[in-house]
Parts: sequence; structure tokens; C-alpha cells
Amino acid sequence: MNITELARRLRVRPEELHTKLPELGFAVGKKALKIDNRQAQAITEAWNEMRRRERLAEKVRDQKAVAARRDLPDTERKSVTLPAVMTVRDFASALDQSVPRIMQELMRNGILAAINERIDFDTASILAEDLGFKAIREDGKAVEEDTEGTEKLRDRIETEQKGSLVRRPPVIVVMGHVDHGKTRLLDAIRSTNVMDTEAGGITQHIGAYQVERNGKMLTFIDTPGHEAFTVMRSRGAKVADIAILVVAADDGVQPQTKEAINIIKSAGLPFVVALNKIDRAEANIEKVKTQLSELELVPEDWGGKTIVVPLSAKAGTNIDQLLDMLLLVEEMERERIVANPDGRAIGTVIESNVNPGSGPIATVLVQSGTLRIGDDLGVRGTQFGRVRAMQNWKGESLEEAPPSTPAKIIGWKLAPAVGDVMEVPLDVKELKKMKSTDSSLKATEEVASIRHVGKSQEGEEGEKGQEGKQIVNLIIRSDVLGSLEAILGMLDKIKHDQVGVKVIQKGLGNITDADINTAAGSQAIVIGFNVRPSGGAEELARDKEVDLREYKIIYKLFEDVIEELKKRLPADTVIEEQGRFEVLKNFKKIDEGWIIGGRVKADKIHKGAKLRLSRNGEYIGEGSILSLQLGRAELKVAQAGQEIGMSYKGKVKPEEGDQIEAYTENRITKELKIEGVNLR
Repeated sequence: MNITELARRLRVRPEELHTKLPELGFAVGKKALKIDNRQAQAITEAWNEMRRRERLAEKVRDQKAVAARRDLPDTERKSVTLPAVMTVRDFASALDQSVPRIMQELMRNGILAAINERIDFDTASILAEDLGFKAIREDGKAVEEDTEGTEKLRDRIETEQKGSLVRRPPVIVVMGHVDHGKTRLLDAIRSTNVMDTEAGGITQHIGAYQVERNGKMLTFIDTPGHEAFTVMRSRGAKVADIAILVVAADDGVQPQTKEAINIIKSAGLPFVVALNKIDRAEANIEKVKTQLSELELVPEDWGGKTIVVPLSAKAGTNIDQLLDMLLLVEEMERERIVANPDGRAIGTVIESNVNPGSGPIATVLVQSGTLRIGDDLGVRGTQFGRVRAMQNWKGESLEEAPPSTPAKIIGWKLAPAVGDVMEVPLDVKELKKMKSTDSSLKATEEVASIRHVGKSQEGEEGEKGQEGKQIVNLIIRSDVLGSLEAILGMLDKIKHDQVGVKVIQKGLGNITDADINTAAGSQAIVIGFNVRPSGGAEELARDKEVDLREYKIIYKLFEDVIEELKKRLPADTVIEEQGRFEVLKNFKKIDEGWIIGGRVKADKIHKGAKLRLSRNGEYIGEGSILSLQLGRAELKVAQAGQEIGMSYKGKVKPEEGDQIEAYTENRITKELKIEGVNLR
């Protein structure tokens, strides 16, 4: 065979093959052009064995190096500052490493990235840690939030002339753990059954209601109870004067209860604890009071300042007592619960959706001034429309809405976002004009400022930077904007360096054929929340094998997304070195391995561990330990100094004097980090 042909088969340059042949024990002259086929076969086998040993040696070096680098304390790691998104080339330069080395590490982590492809900071930080560095993120731009409206609202309320202020109905927010009975409590208060429309006991949208007690009006904001609605719930607290903290007497203080307490305290709200479900056999009022005391909420009858009202929303027990306590708190706070009804209206959007017949509709809680038919609507310095009609929570028409009145407004050009501040402008000409376009699309993509999950502050760059992760693509359709915002805010809680969620399309209304076609081209899951596929979308989804899912309960949607992420979650391999073993005798060959005898030289060796076989300082094979035996006794662990027998699974025959290194290789799947969320 021609030497050049042999080199081609071995994927090596002829010059390198000539250089290596003497090292492999073949006496082939440098000027030789041909060898016989038998010698070519022997050279091929020897060359493959050499390459196998080289790969094994490199694998061992990498295993030990990774273990050593991971064990490095932070004080010994070199700090490296990295941007939110960078190319593989830039990352290698920042670490002063070769590009092939970085690409090798990426491949080791299951990422195939070319030299100019982008990786995000989370991916880069893990690689940097594996390479012995400590990654520090460059200070990026803070997440832009529209605080101008909130500041304007606060300034308006604080700068009103005292002489123009009059008492207004208190705004009461109801908070607490899921299933503790918030909706049933409100149902009992207003004697209107709204629970039949709620799925799984979870209120899906924020609503506002008014009731009368002893000649005084009380305005209630109903907030969804599941932890996924933290964004909406915290916004609810910002517009409220008093809070009701609902705690079930049979379930006690739960994680979301503590979260609600933190929101109430941070908002500086006076509150009343409604101890619900006292009619149940499992109810333990004293135990719940103890739990509240541990959170520095000491009940009045225990000598504290926290008003606790035991009640049963289901049976209607003590509802009047709760309302009386709310009026008592309102009386104590009367100097603060005031507003000027004569000024221009300003308030907060507490619900927003697009109605097929009426167009964009939003419910606004007026907080100062009086809103009237014909008033212009300004949001974020932009003209959003004019009040054509208003309704109260009962659906009755309103001509005007004084402070603390929730008013459903018809006349929006575009649906605002939940939490936006609405203001009647002094001069409508000062407002920016907005181009007329599809309301649902505009509301969800431009006006609402909803965070696009999977898209970083850097916009499109951040989107490309996700390539280092296993991404679940989603297309989301919802019935109302409040639910869509809650879903996206919930998904934004998912934090992981190797998997993520990317919402590639979102909007209000039913699922369309266009959604299905987009999903088919991007392998996305189509999610409908309280909406249905329109026309032939369902049949099209079957034809194109698109995963189409419909939900009515938001936490079920969340849990299913988490399950999808878990399926894509890669695992880290952690190498833990064990003891060493010297081969003293090879007893016999067995299926797929050997029975050998020897001495444990250091540490311990465990049955089932993996091993590396070395001879004269060179790694020549690897395998695993099938069993350990001391005399006639089977061992699970062999200690240093013991002479034992070992059944070893491997291809290379051990010889006297060979060294064996035992180690374990554990695959550890990282937890999904979901801040402030506890799955049911």
C-alpha cells in the first residue's frame, strides 16, 4: 500500500505518519513510498490504539482539571468582566484562552457554537467557572419602567390644597394564599355570586366592586390569589388604602400569605386579618394566631395591635363584623383617605381587555378628581382616546366617576396596561398622537410594556444571545390583557442558565391559523388562556403536528411549562476521585472483563465505581468495578491497605504492576430557579 494512501485513511499528514512510525515500533524509512498490506494493517491497529490512549489521557486530564477548578475558592479565581451578550471569539479573548479550547468546552456542555456566534452571560459564566475564573457581569442598563405616571399621581395627591379635600370611600384590597377563600369572602360581602365563572377557585382577573355599609361606601379590589400574579397583586396594593389579609383557619400561614404580608408592609397599608373557614372541623384559630404572632402580627386579644376577625365566608358568619372593623380602620385613617373631587381626573388602570364589539375597554380606579363623559384619556404622555361611555361594576351607566370609583371606560383607541396611570390632560394638544393600528396587537406589544420573556434589555442582541440555552418557544393568546401580563410576569420568574422560555408571539383573542403556521415553523407550543382556536386552527394544528394547549387555570399552565423545561434540562457531570489500586495478579478472563488481585494503596474504592488503568505512567484503558472481594466476603467498600480481588469490566488486559484509579461520575440536574413561587 502507498504510504500516502495509508496517511489519508488515518487522517494524518504523510510527514507526521513517517515521524510517528518509529515510536510505534515500525522500522519504515522516511523515504519509503510503499509498504505491504499486512504491515499497513498492523500500523492501522497500532495507530488507532495510540489515538485511543491519547484521547483517554486527554479525558483524564480534563476530568481532573474540571474537578480542581470547581473546588477553587472564589478568592483564588481570577475575576473576568463579561457583557450580557458576546461572541465566542470575544469570550475567548476575555479569558485569554484559545478559541478551539472555548469551543471544546462549549461542546462538552452540549453547545455547538461557531467562532462568531453569540452566547449569553449565563452560559459564559458557567464556562468561565469551569475554566477557573469568576465571571462578573458588566453593569447593563436598568430595566426601564414607566415611573413618570406613578410620580405624577403621587405629586397630584400630595399637593392638593387641604381646603379642597373631602373624604372618599376607602379602597380595600383583598390578599392571601390561594384557596383561602378571598373570592368567597367578596361574594359574601357583595351578595353577588361571581364564583361560578372562576376556574379552580382562582380569580383570573382583577376586578373592583363597591358595597354600602352604615351609609358609607367601600370599594374593594379583588386580586388573583396565586403567586403567579405577584405583579398584579403588588400593583393592587399601590392603589389601596386598607388591606384584608385572608388566612384559612384550617391551613394557617402559607408562603403566599407571607408574601402578601410583605407587600402590605412595604406599601404601608393598615390591614385587618380575616380568619376564614372557622366552620371547618380542622380549624385551629389559636394555632393561626400563634403563626401570625411569629410574623410580628400580634392579635388585639393577645395584647397586640393586629385586628383579627374570625369568620366563615361560606356560612356568612361575622361578615358584618369584618365590615365594621374596616369602617373603624377607615375612621382612624380618615385624614389620609381624602381626595379633591373637583380637579382633573387621575387614576390607575386595574383591568384592560379588547372586546370584539366595543373595542379596547379598561377599568380605571379614579383616585383624584372626577372623570366625566367626553374627557380625553392620557397614558404615558400619549392620547389613548376619549370617554364615550362609562359603567360601574354592576354594568350601570355612569355620567361621572368621583374619587374611589371604579369605572369601566369605553372609548379607548388602544388598551392600556394594567397598572398604567390614566390622566385627563390639561391640554390635549400636549399629548402625543398615536397611529391607529390593530388594538390588540398594539396593546400587547407596544403600550403595555410587558416584558418579553427570553428577550434581554439589549433587544435583538439578547434574543440571539439565548442560543446557548435549550429554549422552549411559546405563542400565547389570552382573553384579557391582565391575564396576559400575569402569564408573562410568571414566566419571567423562571431563571436557569441552561434552559429558558421565549415568547415569540403574544396577543389577545382566539388562536388563529397564522399562530399555528408560525408555531409549525418555529417548533413552538401554542397556548390559549380562556380562548379557543378559531376557524380551522385546531384541524390545522393536527395536520402540522403543532402542540396546541388550552388552559383556564393559570398555575396549571405554569406547571406544564416547567415540565417542558425539565425535559430539556441538561445535567452537569461531577467527577469525584476515589482510591488507587495496584494490580498484583491477573487471575482469569471473564465476559467483558477480568478478575484481578491487588492492593488498595490510598483512600477507599467502592463497588460500582468507574476506573482508569495506567501502565508506566500512561493511561491505557478504562472500565468499571463489578465486584470487590476480601477472602470469601463480598465488599461494598475496600479500604486502603487491604489486599482484595476485583472483577473489572474493560477491554484492556491488566498486567502486574498496572495502576488503577477509581472514581465516580455523577450527573446532577440543576434545579429550576423560580423566585417566590411554590408549585402546587
